[in-house]
Amino acid sequence: MIRDPKRNPNYVRIFDTTLRDGEQSPGATMTSSEKLQIARALARMGVDVIEAGFPAASPDDLEAVRRIAIEVGNPSSRNGGHVPIIAGLARATKEDIDKAWEAVRHATYPRIHTFLATSPIHMKYKLRMTPQEVVQRVRDMVAYAKSLCEDVEFSPEDAGRSDPEFLYEVLAVAIEAGATTINIPDTVGYTTPWQFYDLIKGIMENVPGIENVVVSVHCHNDLGLATANTLAGLMAGARQAEVTINGIGERAGNTALEEVVMALWVRRDFFGLETGIDTTQIVKTSRLVSRITGMPVQPNKAIVGANAFAHEAGIHQDGMLKHHQTYEIMRPETVGWPQSKLVLGKHSGRHALRVRLEELGYKLSREELDDVFQRFKRLADRKKSITDADLIALVSEERSISPEEELFQLEALQVIAGTGMPTATVRLRGPDDEEYTATAMGTGPVDAAFKAIDNIVGVPTVLIEYVVNAVTEGIDAVGEVTVRLEPRIEETGETASPQTGRVRRRAFGGYGADTDIIKASAKAYLTALNKVVAALRREV
Repeated sequence: MIRDPKRNPNYVRIFDTTLRDGEQSPGATMTSSEKLQIARALARMGVDVIEAGFPAASPDDLEAVRRIAIEVGNPSSRNGGHVPIIAGLARATKEDIDKAWEAVRHATYPRIHTFLATSPIHMKYKLRMTPQEVVQRVRDMVAYAKSLCEDVEFSPEDAGRSDPEFLYEVLAVAIEAGATTINIPDTVGYTTPWQFYDLIKGIMENVPGIENVVVSVHCHNDLGLATANTLAGLMAGARQAEVTINGIGERAGNTALEEVVMALWVRRDFFGLETGIDTTQIVKTSRLVSRITGMPVQPNKAIVGANAFAHEAGIHQDGMLKHHQTYEIMRPETVGWPQSKLVLGKHSGRHALRVRLEELGYKLSREELDDVFQRFKRLADRKKSITDADLIALVSEERSISPEEELFQLEALQVIAGTGMPTATVRLRGPDDEEYTATAMGTGPVDAAFKAIDNIVGVPTVLIEYVVNAVTEGIDAVGEVTVRLEPRIEETGETASPQTGRVRRRAFGGYGADTDIIKASAKAYLTALNKVVAALRREV
């Protein structure tokens, strides 16, 4: 692949400004060592230009850019063979340009990036300069930067709100003075894609010498149009895109690298453009930037968000299981995710549940799947997402008792707990399909629930084991309860044992799982009690 847009008209340079414009996000300041980590990741990913910082901003920023120029911008760096251009930003002053050159000159391919505002509002209120003074400053400072560095980029700040005719004049002067890249910033995210396309198209058609330089675009996201504007600029002839990882930057942020790169990759049939980015490094780099800056990536963020390749709706999951292209326009592995995720939740269907259970090693009959699916739906109404541990608990509960043994079913449970007298009211459906309700007090809410169940079932038992475990994480965790019961001899009150000669000693186990641990306890106790009743019936 030829990485030079002047030799390959379909190649788009990726200019990453995470370390400069991205760092200007409130709270995203990075240390020199952190910047170096990110710069190495950007180089491994194949970024063409790394804007390493604003050297005049502080001595630490200058040192960070210098270290990146030395340690990332040379062939000896561990970049997988790729050596990026290292750029430093400078205002259109000699002092700034000197510091930028001091920092980047150690790189194999250094670049000075200087800028000056050209919009009427900036010239009048911020610069307090006339248009003629702006033109002269651009001529002098671009020429000065060129005397130090062969590769010079010039940006007319707030170009999106500048008068096009004045912009043409300024850009022509910058090219004449030696600029090799002309960057057009929509500094405040003001333009629409149609306007930005026309702006770039007008520059391509009206600026003398524009055919000898690379035209770049730098868009902000104040109206949520940064990626759209950048793509519009590329369609109009620009061949460098200035972007940041995760779209971080001033105010609402910059164009996101991952969005532009993947738009060009997925829709190469439409754009006909290419980049040198190793897309499999995108997610890894996104996470690194998020961790270092402390700025989390929103779950629904395109490409790198946690939900970007997650599917919960039953219709979507069914389609995905039949063919991934039904709902995915790119493979998650292409950008560095391990695989798509079928998130099991309240919108999921039977097909997705069955497939996931089979992946976990459970082959259920149609009837068993129907039963698990019903309880899965009830659980999903109480939890945002269902984990594998939740599914295992549901299947274990379903298989803890056979249908012929499930004589009594738990219909309702209400518990009053506290420092007074814990009370439980239980409603069961019996083998005759009648409903039975009982209330009991106990030493605690679980004991009260067990006694209320005993009052309905009427079979005396001894509780010999009661175990509670949390099988999932979080405050909505599913708890599982295991109990073991032994029948009690009514006449003597003794536990059945071989010595009595009346009932062979045997323990009956029960299992229950629920986000409500008291309900899980009642379900487990009732399961074990049902087994006791069924066994006694068989003996009779």
